[in-house]
Amino acid sequence: MRLILRFFGILFSAGFMLFLIGSAVAAVAFMHFSQDLPDHEQLAEYEPPVMSRVHAADGSLVAEYATERRLYLPIGAIPDMLKAAFLSAEDKNFYRHHGVDPEGIVRAAVANLASGGRIQQGASTITQQVAKNFLLSSEQTIDRKIREALIAFRMESAFSKDTILELYLNEIFLGTLTPGRNLHGVAAAALDYFGKSVHELTLAEMAYLAALPKAPNNYHPFRREAEAVGRRNWVLDRMVDNGYVTAEEAEAAKAEPLVVNPRNVSPNTLAAGYFVEEVRREITNFYGPEKLYEGGLSVRSTLDPRMQAMARKALVDGLVRYDESRGGWRGAQEQIDLNAGEWGALLAEISALGDVDPWRLAVVLDIADGEARIGLQPGRLSGGQVAEERETGVIRAAGAEWTNRSVAEALDPGDVIYVEPLSGDREFRLRQVPEVSGGLVAMDPHSGRVHAIVGGFSFDQSQFNRATQARRQPGSAYKPFVYAAALDNGYTPSTIVLDGPITINNPGSEPWSPTNYDNSFAGPRTLRYGIEFSKNLMTVRLAQNVGMPMIAEYSRRFGIYDDMAPLLSMSLGAGETTVMRMTAAYAMLVNGGKRIRPTLVDRIQDRTGETIFRHDRRECHGCVADGWSGQNEPVLIDEREQVIDSHSAYQMTSILEGVVERGTARTVQAVGKPLAGKTGTTNDARDVWFVGFSPDLAVGVYIGFDQPRSLGRRVAAGTYAAPIFRDFMAMALEDEPATPFRVPPGIKLVHVNAGDGTRSAPGAPGTIREAFKPGTAPPSNLAGTGLDADWGFDSVSQFDGGPVEPRFDAPPPPASSEWNPWNDVGSGEDWGVAEDDPGSSIGASGLY
Repeated sequence: MRLILRFFGILFSAGFMLFLIGSAVAAVAFMHFSQDLPDHEQLAEYEPPVMSRVHAADGSLVAEYATERRLYLPIGAIPDMLKAAFLSAEDKNFYRHHGVDPEGIVRAAVANLASGGRIQQGASTITQQVAKNFLLSSEQTIDRKIREALIAFRMESAFSKDTILELYLNEIFLGTLTPGRNLHGVAAAALDYFGKSVHELTLAEMAYLAALPKAPNNYHPFRREAEAVGRRNWVLDRMVDNGYVTAEEAEAAKAEPLVVNPRNVSPNTLAAGYFVEEVRREITNFYGPEKLYEGGLSVRSTLDPRMQAMARKALVDGLVRYDESRGGWRGAQEQIDLNAGEWGALLAEISALGDVDPWRLAVVLDIADGEARIGLQPGRLSGGQVAEERETGVIRAAGAEWTNRSVAEALDPGDVIYVEPLSGDREFRLRQVPEVSGGLVAMDPHSGRVHAIVGGFSFDQSQFNRATQARRQPGSAYKPFVYAAALDNGYTPSTIVLDGPITINNPGSEPWSPTNYDNSFAGPRTLRYGIEFSKNLMTVRLAQNVGMPMIAEYSRRFGIYDDMAPLLSMSLGAGETTVMRMTAAYAMLVNGGKRIRPTLVDRIQDRTGETIFRHDRRECHGCVADGWSGQNEPVLIDEREQVIDSHSAYQMTSILEGVVERGTARTVQAVGKPLAGKTGTTNDARDVWFVGFSPDLAVGVYIGFDQPRSLGRRVAAGTYAAPIFRDFMAMALEDEPATPFRVPPGIKLVHVNAGDGTRSAPGAPGTIREAFKPGTAPPSNLAGTGLDADWGFDSVSQFDGGPVEPRFDAPPPPASSEWNPWNDVGSGEDWGVAEDDPGSSIGASGLY
């Protein structure tokens, strides 16, 4: 008996020692594998990366940004049948185990052994699959599996089962249907595979999504359709086994074909590539790339899809109009050997611009009887294969007339070209990508909301945004701000300024004598005349009298230049700025002189729906109320800075309206609505501009070569830039009433003679209605105007260098030694630039 007791004592002692040793080993192993694993607090704060989406002003989706394409859905928003499909396929005991499923491990081992060693089932639970996201590696090692199990246990204690399932259904990788679009989560997958929300999915579609987590590439709907259908049917069988659906329902779902409709979300569908890229850049600069690509931002942009399409059409038509009239036919895009294979397959391999609709890429098949038979580039099926259908058409003489060549002279078989459909039956017009480029901006002048941006001919061709990034000389388009500074500091639209010769002497260099475009002089003329007919001499003389430091201050206020050099050349638009800045500056004229901040974004919300950015910062007193009980209407408090007096702003608006009615932009009258604006042509016609507005829409446009060079002799803004503005406004305002420009209180409208600014009888020849501030209306004749009969200013006139009383404290003019040499003059007359305009140097002499 004693021996027996001793034996059991030794056995117990050995077992206890083994237990202690095992516990110690387990503790050491636990500590080893627990190193660097997230704790409960980290787990509770975990948020998966979520896709950010950009919407147009009308709510339509225009772009998505993500490293992992995911739309997060709370568990309550996911259909029960979709949950059942994933539970049946991945973890039927999910609601019964504690993170690791022993039954599942045994079941998977038996199934895999029975299949001859091929892996048919995995042993990882849904909790373990979610845990993988916390590990640095997905390698198949014992070490990683142990760490994965430990995280799974921690997750089970930190989260409810529904929370873990929610994470899983939003985290799981579900394949890449379209290159570059890695789908994570059921919401993003439902949209990309079937173009549906999760609530619209059929049972068969739910089962297919549940079939993907095991190996998405092995069940690709196009490349491996048979395997995809087989795996989907296997999921349906598991759903029957688990009691989620009946056998009859499963068989009906199995009978459905696997129909996948890849979703295409691209700014090209709205011709908005430049706009959306500018939004992406701004958000990235402000919040950082991680916030954009993983933060689940909801961005409501200011993009107006209708206006964006109009803007692109107007600019492209203008670029093509110049290119075809000035550039001529430069030949085919490239050549293909029609004997090397079937023409459709050969043409399909050539990359075509995706945002030039309705243009199509085509190949010339043969030429006969003065016509070219062409084959159009075939499309591609959802799986990427070239479509079998072939489309052909014809280019007749009229379609190539602009080349000034016959069809046979312009084209050869095998030429790859762009064509545009005409109204005739399968008849096309020959097109070519223009060498010249440009930019266009359209914005709300009252809020700064940008409706449309076109930064060039094609975003696919060049992502450089010429509307926001290109810094170009605005030429005469800048002149209104010289005149606005004068109007805001004592001048009137009828003030007489001499359009006559002027010489600026600069010690140590040749005198500089600017000229008008046509080398003629109009004599004493009103300020209005100087803008309407874009007179260089009047502008330089006015800038000299007002003072360039003051003009530089107004340029800063309007946002055209941040720190403009006070050089006389700048009064003719020699400084470089952008279309966006110029359009915003003009908008401040028509909105009554209020500062605006151009914006492409109305509002940004984070993943929880909280607004983190709002453009409109106005306060609304009385907007929040439970109901109406006789209180006053809500009042919006507008505290924006007044950059120029509202009366001065309207006077400038009225003058710019005269540019359209009588001046260099008469082509714009064809719109038939009240419009105003200014042309601008730079030295050697390197750029041509038009910036203008209606009462509620401001638009700026320029065209020029990316590497600045002359657009050609006698090229003018009124011929090429103004028609782009005209065409856009004709489309944008087609359904809008003819709204006149708003006259601020206090302005007096007086009938004057347009030639000399004196009072005139209504209806008399040459009479216009001029806008004056109170007490500044002109006399009825030349008496008191400071002019004598010989065109000269009298000795007491303020327009002979006398003092101008500023509205604000302008910086004093610098001493002569501080002036920099005269830079290249920025502008000539708006019908072109005189070939012999000098580039002399000037100093301070004669400025004050």
